Amino acid sequence: MAGVLVLNATFEPLAVVPVRRAVCLMLANKVELLHASGRLVRSERLALAEPSVVRLSRYVKVPYARHRSPNRHGIFVRDDHRCQYCGSRAETVDHVVPRSRGGCHRWENVVAACRLCNANKRDRLLAETSMRLRRPPGPPPPGSWIEIAAGSMPVAWLQYLTYQRRSA
Repeated sequence: MAGVLVLNATFEPLAVVPVRRAVCLMLANKVELLHASGRLVRSERLALAEPSVVRLSRYVKVPYARHRSPNRHGIFVRDDHRCQYCGSRAETVDHVVPRSRGGCHRWENVVAACRLCNANKRDRLLAETSMRLRRPPGPPPPGSWIEIAAGSMPVAWLQYLTYQRRSA
């Protein structure tokens, strides 16, 4: 299980928490169960449906928009684990403008790449090679941090997420 999606009272995604934490929130009447996983969480005297999506009973103000720095896992999720040069399975991360040439480590300059393409490109600019990007790199959609945090996206979560995943 990827965890439990926690929504604000306004159905805005807030966090992904472990099942144990979500059950504690349910027992304290701080959240309501929206979707169950189909399994049970049992104690000596109680059996509860294991949550998959819960909603807070009270509104929580979110002070600022989340900004995520690029990391390996986030880049692979954004690029659907596909090499942005040839389309095969990605294994490495490549800087479009190499760091040795003044490129920085930002979403707009980092892509997923297979080992062969990354080795062939080396520390050259795209104009110096015959390689082309399949799509321009950029920051992931605003709500995709949930998929990055959870590692996988249960089907029950999709109706609560406002961003649209890019197709492969």
